[in-house]
Amino acid sequence: MNNENIQQTNSSMSNGMSGRTGTPVVPLPDFQEGGPVASENGNNDGSAGIPVIPLPDFEEGGPVFPGNEDGSAGIPVIPLPDPGEGGPVYPGPSQPSRPNRPNRPNWPIFPVYPLPNVPCFFCQEGNTNGYSKVRFLNAVNSYRSLVVIGSGLQVASGLSFGSLTNYGNVSDGFRTVTIAQPNGYVLLRKTVPFHAGDTITMAIIPSAGGIDLMQISDTPCNNRPYGYSCFRVANLAYYSNPLDVILYDGRVVYSDVRFKEVTSFKRIRPGEYDFYLAETSLRPTPRMEDIETLNTDTSSVMMRAEPLLSFYVNVRANAMYTVYILGYGTSPNELQTIIVEDRQ
Repeated sequence: MNNENIQQTNSSMSNGMSGRTGTPVVPLPDFQEGGPVASENGNNDGSAGIPVIPLPDFEEGGPVFPGNEDGSAGIPVIPLPDPGEGGPVYPGPSQPSRPNRPNRPNWPIFPVYPLPNVPCFFCQEGNTNGYSKVRFLNAVNSYRSLVVIGSGLQVASGLSFGSLTNYGNVSDGFRTVTIAQPNGYVLLRKTVPFHAGDTITMAIIPSAGGIDLMQISDTPCNNRPYGYSCFRVANLAYYSNPLDVILYDGRVVYSDVRFKEVTSFKRIRPGEYDFYLAETSLRPTPRMEDIETLNTDTSSVMMRAEPLLSFYVNVRANAMYTVYILGYGTSPNELQTIIVEDRQ
């Protein structure tokens, strides 16, 4: 065969199969190896020659995921480790922590009911200008008990730290109030104005010079729907920092309550409430919002709040609640509360 015939033969071989030249193909397996070959026309949908993952031998491999109802299937997943293998599972993003829910001991709640006959603390004979109703609260822990004297008459004796007297009438005008120890040693003598028709708590509080008197108005909160109650806080703890009053679920009721500050009343529904005191940088909440309608987005609160004290209040209908914060030591964190419930 001459060279011309060889060239023609190679040319016809290279152009012979379907007119394609130089296209690589997948080599066929040896006899009895491999699986079934797709038909010449491929699959029923017209696709052909698409490689697939070979199936495992009989009794090898695990169950095949049947696919989701939406038609998605064949999505690879990370295999689980064998029992005892692998490390701890990532718990997800950190969540803000809340303070431990306080136990509910019998918190000191002093119910005060209107008296049919209010006693006279120091009344001027022949007074025609009327009276104010006054009670005394001892917020000083430095003395075991105190004696209250008004216009030379003993009003209360053995008034211990955190205790409260009943209301008594005081004649309108300026009256001298004396606070003494049981042995007669005078701690404070101060002239105080009293106004007819007022209802006040006269708090005996610590001061830079020893002790002092602070008048707290107890005017009833009458601008509320029937069945609601009122709630407020008074900070009488001399060494405390500004305090936030926060519900257990994170809602801020009052913010930055400082020493000698008495908050405005907020309406509150009857029910059980867990509160705690904390020091945070939160903004004060609107003054007129009801406690049950405050903002509940509290993720930032829970991450920063470190409870200093917790207390529990079982609110009843048509009452006025005052939480007095007292300091039993010289540390800002040495705090306790007394809760006074005035029935109306």
